[in-house]
Amino acid sequence: MSDRRIPIVPLTQGAFAPFGTVIDKAAVAPRPMNGGRARRFHDLAPVPIAGGYGARDGQVMIGYVEAEPYALPLHLSLVERHPLGAQAFVPVSAAPFVVVVCPDEGGTPGRPRAFLTAPGQGVCYHVGTWHGVLTPLDRSQDFWVIDRGGAGLNLEEHRFDEPWTIIAEPA
Repeated sequence: MSDRRIPIVPLTQGAFAPFGTVIDKAAVAPRPMNGGRARRFHDLAPVPIAGGYGARDGQVMIGYVEAEPYALPLHLSLVERHPLGAQAFVPVSAAPFVVVVCPDEGGTPGRPRAFLTAPGQGVCYHVGTWHGVLTPLDRSQDFWVIDRGGAGLNLEEHRFDEPWTIIAEPA
């Protein structure tokens, strides 16, 4: 049996680039707005849908999720992907959370990777990226969700024959 332990590593744009975009206001310079009483951190991540923004039979949606916490080690048996649009998760609080992604290997997920966000970071998964569920640690956490709505099946799930174990310390 192969080693099925996946260490959680810090979330960086470089490491996460094959799977999507790290949403982090530290990555851009803010611009003033509202007469200088507000700062806008513009264009932190694109959220494309199949055929581009505003594609026929689809639109970009904003939602809100209340997620229950998980304990480590985490036993990962299910991942999903969205073939018709990207999906972004932006935490309401600065609490870090675990992000699990898998490369695509001929239509099925490959070996998972696990990242721990820095306070305030979010993610935007590329169209079709295999990923785990929202995984806050220690306490419940709320998220803004930006993704595709409209016609068409935009959810595929995959159950692993044998679960992977996500661990806090490097393997």
